[in-house]
Amino acid sequence: MLSLTLQYPTKATMNRILYQLSNHTVEFPDPTLALEDPDGLLAIGGDLSATRLINAYQHGVFPWFNDDDPIMWWSPSQRAIIELEEFHVSRSLKKSLNKHPFKVFINRDFAEVMYQCQRQRIHHEGTWISDEMLDAYTTLHKMGHAHSIEIWLNDQLVGGLYGIMLGAVFCGESMFHTMPNTSKLASWALVNWLKRNQGAFIDCQVLNPHTASLGAKAISRDEYLSRLSTQMTHIDLKRMWQSQELINIYEY
Repeated sequence: MLSLTLQYPTKATMNRILYQLSNHTVEFPDPTLALEDPDGLLAIGGDLSATRLINAYQHGVFPWFNDDDPIMWWSPSQRAIIELEEFHVSRSLKKSLNKHPFKVFINRDFAEVMYQCQRQRIHHEGTWISDEMLDAYTTLHKMGHAHSIEIWLNDQLVGGLYGIMLGAVFCGESMFHTMPNTSKLASWALVNWLKRNQGAFIDCQVLNPHTASLGAKAISRDEYLSRLSTQMTHIDLKRMWQSQELINIYEY
């Protein structure tokens, strides 16, 4: 995701209401009622409880805010996704597999993946991965909703990503690398793992140069919500995301 510089709606653009969430319910307003400026801002407030977060993702809504901001909930008019068959594998990415004996793991150290994502964002651009977010998603991980794909070299974590799995859709949150191409290797492994397990597509939330380089494209909010609602399939997620090493994952 891009770093956030919030621009609050002006009177000229307040043709829609910015909703204040209640602490007594985890329900969200219709995502199609999100503001046009800033694009996709739907609501503020509430909390990052596991129940609220899962309900948000099920309705195409995600949290994104800086430390000094209230909790903000978004559903942008254009949603970035990666179709599994359209993931772009560059020559340099293929070559990187031959340079080092990388190993790929699922959920070996979810908390460390999140911490490294937080650390990398702070170093380069500031971060929306606050300690509150880290705690909330670690809780989701313990409940079996949030997962990590990890690239290891000689027992060192050198790249990875994390996100939420809803039915057949993987909602990507963030990624990091400490060696060239290792975050992309994690993305490639994720794509192949989803293919092996009848996954549908990856939600990248916001289109940016990095996600576009991997093959992401923008679709409308309406199309995204429609596709999301049809992909709440009964994949055995507990089996799929059991902590394990992924063998021959790049030979799919």
